Amino acid sequence: MPLPRPQAAPLLSSRPTPTPRLLRALAPPRRALVVSSPLLGFASAEARGLAAPLRAVVSADHREPEMEAGRPLRVGLICGGPSAERGVSLNSARSVLDHIQGEDLVVSCYYIDSAMNAFAISPAQLYSNTPSDFDFKLESLAQGFHSLSDFADHLSTNVDIAFPVIHGKFGEDGGIQALLEKANVPFVGTPSKECQCAFDKHSASLELDIQGFLTVPNFLVEKDKLAKPELEAWFQTINLCKENGKVIVKPTRAGSSIGVVVAYGVNDAAQKAEEIISEGIDDRVIVEVFLEGGTEFTAIVVDVGTANNSEPVALLPTEIELQRSISSDDTTEDTIFNYRKKYLPTQQVVYHTPPRFPAEVIDCIREGLSLLFRRLGLHDFARIDGWFLPSPVTSLPSAENSGKFGNTKYGIVLFTDINLISGMEQTSFLFQQASAVGFSHSRILRTVVQHACSRFPSLVPVMNKFFVPCKNAWTNLSKKLRSSKQAEAIHKGTSRQKVFVIFGGDTSERQVSLMSGTNVWLNLQGFDDLDVTPCLLAPANGYFSSHDQDFNDISREVWTLPYPLVLRHTTEEVHAACVEATQPERVEITSRLREQVMNELGPPLSKHDWFAGFDIAYEQPIKYSLQQWINHVKEAGAVVFIAVHGGIGEDGTIQTLLESAGVPYTGPGPIASRTCMDKVATSLAVEHLTSYGVHTIPKDVRATEEVLKPSIIDIWNELKAKLRTETVCVKPARDGCSTGVARLCCPKDLEVYTNALRRKFQRLPANCLSRAHGVIEMPVPPPESLIFEPFIETDEIIISNKLENGNARHLVWKGENGWLEITVGVVGKDGEMHSLNPSITVKERGDILSLEEKFQGGTGINLTPPPATIMSEEALQRCKESIEVMANSLGLEGFSRIDAFVNVRSGEVLLIEVNTVPGMTPSTVLIHQALAEEPPVYPHKFFRTLLDLAFERAK
Repeated sequence: MPLPRPQAAPLLSSRPTPTPRLLRALAPPRRALVVSSPLLGFASAEARGLAAPLRAVVSADHREPEMEAGRPLRVGLICGGPSAERGVSLNSARSVLDHIQGEDLVVSCYYIDSAMNAFAISPAQLYSNTPSDFDFKLESLAQGFHSLSDFADHLSTNVDIAFPVIHGKFGEDGGIQALLEKANVPFVGTPSKECQCAFDKHSASLELDIQGFLTVPNFLVEKDKLAKPELEAWFQTINLCKENGKVIVKPTRAGSSIGVVVAYGVNDAAQKAEEIISEGIDDRVIVEVFLEGGTEFTAIVVDVGTANNSEPVALLPTEIELQRSISSDDTTEDTIFNYRKKYLPTQQVVYHTPPRFPAEVIDCIREGLSLLFRRLGLHDFARIDGWFLPSPVTSLPSAENSGKFGNTKYGIVLFTDINLISGMEQTSFLFQQASAVGFSHSRILRTVVQHACSRFPSLVPVMNKFFVPCKNAWTNLSKKLRSSKQAEAIHKGTSRQKVFVIFGGDTSERQVSLMSGTNVWLNLQGFDDLDVTPCLLAPANGYFSSHDQDFNDISREVWTLPYPLVLRHTTEEVHAACVEATQPERVEITSRLREQVMNELGPPLSKHDWFAGFDIAYEQPIKYSLQQWINHVKEAGAVVFIAVHGGIGEDGTIQTLLESAGVPYTGPGPIASRTCMDKVATSLAVEHLTSYGVHTIPKDVRATEEVLKPSIIDIWNELKAKLRTETVCVKPARDGCSTGVARLCCPKDLEVYTNALRRKFQRLPANCLSRAHGVIEMPVPPPESLIFEPFIETDEIIISNKLENGNARHLVWKGENGWLEITVGVVGKDGEMHSLNPSITVKERGDILSLEEKFQGGTGINLTPPPATIMSEEALQRCKESIEVMANSLGLEGFSRIDAFVNVRSGEVLLIEVNTVPGMTPSTVLIHQALAEEPPVYPHKFFRTLLDLAFERAK
């Protein structure tokens, strides 16, 4: 246990308010961060210490400053919407903002809530975990528009081109497009009329049939018009058994597989169709043949033609390999590509780009996609899904389809769903497929925007004399990109600082680690003076072969990854892609197809003076043993950014190896890491800080073997007596990120938990304990010891809906016992740690924050900083000072995250745990907290600050 550091803060009452001097340190030049901050009065870029100015382009009275010729292009980024996909939309918008901003392009951000109210928002709000994080604050936080018409009028005078990133209803059904068309606002994407046809699955199917494509037989069910006899007749027509014939039931106008279910027979199909309608997902539903034995694929199509001549090119398609769940709660729904499989890490889906189909089939898919794109009148880009069926399907009549497009000697190709606004999260299909043919995130997005611009002769209303034609802005951009390419070629003769970002590992936190590492890598690679390499830490024999082994007893390997292979949802998938990428036959196929697509893209794109070329070179992954990798890092004179959560990434092992080799790295050193990894050791290390407002929770530590013994009742009674509690919180002694953390209320709960450990379950299903809860990720293999603590009851915080009397949505908090759960990042040098603004964690379900609620968009609410109505400024400062004393006493440096309970009246804290390698995903609370600093610190600057701290420590 480390002793208190002499640098620790003096008595809290006498300590001045800390300043974020480290966060304001100037960083070396990078691609400029140029975003707008409409109406929110953010400080100037110079005052905020950012690498480049944030240019405000919206003012309260809509006045526009004089603009010189060649000024930046103004893009209005529109996200949110009324559908259940608005959380994904927020993630997509954040990714677009990250990658298109620059000195040549200014971004204004707009949000449409579920009630169809439009707001001009701060770009900082795009880094929220979910719309719920700020929906209830919109009336006071952002500029609202009286109507959508007023919003469109605002866009017509304040942006040059709109970029809608609204998925599903209103975004892809022609709604937002019609609004923009009426106001004469140029926009990225397909016109409203064509969107209406393509988005509705039934209408699209009819149109595809007319256009000569093979289609999947389907039956339309409309609200209040379901006729079972007609549905039964349809089953007979396509040779499906009316009792148990397998079909897919899905809304006609919903994306992201929302509402898509499997049904068996007429009665089940009718019931599920009515459920979709009654739930309000859609009032039109189609029942569709289940394509048994088929393989789903998806592909991005980009238009590279001129304004009057569409020339769509399909990128490399992705095969979607679905695998049945091996968990005990497996259901038939595992056989469809549903919402969870699309957006959350799961081992039930694997992607292959390009598909493992015969070459003729891939050619057929790509040819059909281009043909479909052109015939349906799509614009700029789209994602189109389909199926390849290698064997005949009895429900697809062959005679009448023999002349349709999609027949090959290897089977048939079907196109099913058309996505007018493809998902644009960091690892989305758009970026996976674009990077496979030479486009970085930035280059493919800018190509799409640039192409959209080329379709509008004049992007700026004539009424504003200060506007200049868009062509001037893009001509300057073209010159800038060309000159930067030349400069980069010259720069190769000089040395850029090598940085290795390592992520993955073999703990239950490895998927979050992949997200963290990917986010760090993407943010750091924009700096011109850095050469950043992503690296995967994996078991030496691979994940699947080592599943039942004790990971602590096996060696590790590290793969240095080429750009496209990072963009995956799971570490298992990244590893499998690495192995696949080194197989000669697969390498030959991928290289040939990549070259083919690039040859189709290159000539038409080169006709545009704004195209700056491809910027991702083809590389192969390289495998090292862990020690070989450390030697390689040392020889390169590199610094390591550690993003491995749990295990050897957080227990001091990697830190010790790097320190022994003299390699600088981010985060705390070995001693602090080892201490904080052990929750008991952490409590012992700070138990003397009571006078500083720091307290610890009583603990009972037991060997897992002891808990697995059959005397459940005896153990439960012992825990209640020792901890003096009726409700117990259990957690592994050396795991983080809510892994294995559960609330136990009775002996039966303890039995369910221990049974999961005994049987090595990867997760506990939602609501399997006596109180409601989400999915609980479990540590595999089981931990050596478990910690039992009294469950701390906190005050409930509720986000209210808008009231009938017109009052705004607001927080409801009774403050009965005054304790709330917080998480807070600390940043700085050893002995000089600075506390960021804490975040109050609001659980949307259950008592323990799930892994998804902590790190995934779509669930969980964070209040950053704590609202003044809940916690006074004095209590907040005392809380931050207590956190800093704790951080300095533990010997933390670089950055870490501390989870605690706080008394909102006194500011005293009750320690939960310390994470020395905290989550760094795009929507993590660390990002919220850095943005809540004064001045705000944006993600790229935040990660660069952490890297600079590693450099400084090494010196």
